[in-house]
This record gives sequence, structure tokens and C-alpha cells, in this order.
Amino acid sequence: MFKIKTLNSIAPVWQSILPADSYTVSAECEDMDAVMVRSADMHSFAVPESLRCVARAGAGVNNIPLDEMAEKGVVVFNTPGANANAVKELVLAALLLASRDIVAGIEWAKGLQGDDIGKQVEKGKSQFAGIELQGRTLGVIGLGGIGGLVANAAVSLGMNVLGYDPFISVENAWRLSRKVVHVASEAELYSHSDYITVHVPLMDATRGSIGAEAFSRMKEGAALLNFSRGEIVDTAALLEALDKGRLRRYVTDFPNAQILGHQGVIAIPHLGASTEESENNCVAMAAREIDAYLTTGAITHSVNFPDTDLPPAFRYRVAVLHRNLPNTVSAMTSLIGARGINIDSMVNRSRKQYAYTVFDLDDALPEAVINEIAAQENVLRVRTLTRA
Repeated sequence: MFKIKTLNSIAPVWQSILPADSYTVSAECEDMDAVMVRSADMHSFAVPESLRCVARAGAGVNNIPLDEMAEKGVVVFNTPGANANAVKELVLAALLLASRDIVAGIEWAKGLQGDDIGKQVEKGKSQFAGIELQGRTLGVIGLGGIGGLVANAAVSLGMNVLGYDPFISVENAWRLSRKVVHVASEAELYSHSDYITVHVPLMDATRGSIGAEAFSRMKEGAALLNFSRGEIVDTAALLEALDKGRLRRYVTDFPNAQILGHQGVIAIPHLGASTEESENNCVAMAAREIDAYLTTGAITHSVNFPDTDLPPAFRYRVAVLHRNLPNTVSAMTSLIGARGINIDSMVNRSRKQYAYTVFDLDDALPEAVINEIAAQENVLRVRTLTRA
């Protein structure tokens, strides 16, 4: 019986994935095998020896200490793409908000009084006139799960779509409409786009990457949409671009004190993934990730260890999380071979400083050998799995 601790209110969709005769899922679990979390901060979480994995029901993992978890042999998962459709739909709404002065028009209409409101509307509506999306050019930075959906949807709206992503996967490339034009640089995208939407993860390389230089290259009067992370945009440079008219609109899902109320800014209170469907999708994916890892050792969508696809059929399996250093694997195979146990198959994957090695064996390893492997200097955790 595996125990999963929940750190937030979690949609009950997991019940159809984690059978009650194999899993206990509760906020009160102690000595848990896994944690399922949404936004709760785990940086001060006391990690028990029993914890094997953490699944974040969402994409961002800033609330989880990834390196600390890795050093304790805890695999951390996220759920990329599970909320992609929800974010895509809000980005489409943002395109409309950036084109038609809908927000200001609604606020103006709230103040109308009297018996001749219809006449007031007809007289005053011209101040909120906007432009149409059809025939305009949208530049999409980042063509992953969300960016690709946005690009395709914009094509269906009759927009010309430019895409920039030097790291696009083959899978995501196949999903793109043929009408999405790939450009060679962000500078080229900036100079031709009426609207720019950014869909890249927040990391050192992207923090503040849309700054003064980027704004100087944009078409005058362009609109910028940011539904990735607020820190990707340099706030001081953004406000200057708005004040000088270089940027017409900034629509973001990440308000901060500097941009709230500023002319040209439309700030949405982080609603990108706030749909019932998105929450269910994230929880379902997290539950499947936990189930696969605990029952077979397979790793999918990990953010601190390498993804590792494993055959579901096996008799005796030894799964080892370790640092990615020379001679670590050979030391383990020597210990197994010294006991005369045949390695039926072996999988080794690495991700930066960490690695994962899985042995499928003809016979079970004696506990003494397991302990010897676990005692190796660079080994972080050893798990044994058995199936009839």
C-alpha cells in the first residue's frame, strides 16, 4: 500500500487512476511515498526518508527545492501541457483585449445613467474603437505545448504568424500549422510583428530578456502578451516603452506593483490555468506519473532526473538514482556480477549532474548486495521492485 500526501486541495480525479486497494491519498499522511502538490511552498518541508517522489500538478516548480530533492533521491515531476489549452484560450482573449478597448469600454458603460443610455452609447462608443486581428501579424516566442497551440489558433483567426524557437522539439514541430513561418531570430520577429506573445520558461537566460533592446526593435505601436512569467519582462524598460509609445499594450497574467494602473497595461490575476478542466488534467497527469514511478520505476516529465521509459513487464528490477560521475555504473555492475546474477537488461540515462540506472535481473539481489550498492559514494537511492 503506497501513501501519498497532498499539500493542497487536489481535484478527486486521481481516484480513477490510483486504486484504493493500492494507494492511500490524504493530507494527513505520515511516512509518505509520494507528495502531490500545487502551489504549497516545499522549501521548508521536512523530507522523510520514505519519500520517493513529488508530483507538481502544474508546470512551474519554483515552490520545490529541486537540487535538495535530487540529493535525497527524490524524483520531482511536473505536468507540462496539462494546462496548455486553458492558457491558450486566455492568450486568445488577451489578443482581443489588446486590439479592442474592451476593458475601458466596460468601465465607461458602468457609469452610464438616465433613460437615454442607448443614445449615450452610440455617442460615446467611438472613443473605444479598436483594430481587427485578421491580417495582422503575431510573433510567437517559444513553440512548445502552449506556444504551438497559440500559433495554430492565430492562423485559424486569419493572422499571419511568425514563430521563433531554436530549441523546438520534433514532436512540437510536427504539430505546427504549415502556415506558421519560422524566423531565424527574435530581432526579425520583433520587427515584423503587430503582436508578440512569449511562451518560454523562466530561467537565468530568460529573466529580463525582453528589455530595452527588445523594445527598441519592436514595431512602433506593437502589443506584448506575457503569459509565461512576469520576470521575463524588464519592468523599467517596459514602462519606458509604454510611455514613449513604442508599445501600445501590455497584457499579462502577472501583475506587480509597478505596472498596476499604468496606461496601456492590462493585468490579469494569474488566471491562465484557472479552469476546472486544467486542474483535472494536471492532477490526472501527476497521478499517472506517481503510479508509473512507484510501480515500475519509469520516469516521465521529471525536472531533476532524466526521463526514463521502462518496459512494464519484469521480474526483478533494481532502480538506482545517482550522481552522473564516471565509474558509478561499472561499480554497480561489478557488485551484481560478483554474485553470479545475470543482468537481463540495463538502462542508463543522465541529466546534467544526475543519472538513473535500472537493472532488470533474472534473480533477486541479496539484501547485502543492495546495501553495498546503496553505500557507493555517488548513489542517492536504491529501489527494488518485484513482479510475479
